[in-house]
Amino acid sequence: MSEEKKRYSEEELKEFEAIINDKLEKAQIALDDIKSTLSRINDNGTDNTAGSTKVLEDGADTAEKENLSQLAARQQKFITNLENALVRIKNGTYGVCVDTGNLISKERLRAVPHTMHSIEAKLKQNQ
Repeated sequence: MSEEKKRYSEEELKEFEAIINDKLEKAQIALDDIKSTLSRINDNGTDNTAGSTKVLEDGADTAEKENLSQLAARQQKFITNLENALVRIKNGTYGVCVDTGNLISKERLRAVPHTMHSIEAKLKQNQ
């Protein structure tokens, strides 16, 4: 019985894989949208050459580009973390806390499917 508690079953892993794939698909769509918006801002930035309001628009465009770039970077990191979780499913280490070696609760994995830390280990990190 204790050996069983060290890993999730194939059926449980399939459930987590489906959750991860769903989040991965949505995250990729969101990233594509961000990139598309960034591209439009860059395209518009070369067209406007009118007067003093241009300076204000440039400032707003720059701030928006910066925010979108940061958002894109976070989204890309999230996608990478989800892809890494799929690798852990394939190699049989998914759902095992890297700090304690114990199983991460299903509730936590459903909420944060790419996590590598149990809630106990995460709380210790934050102290």
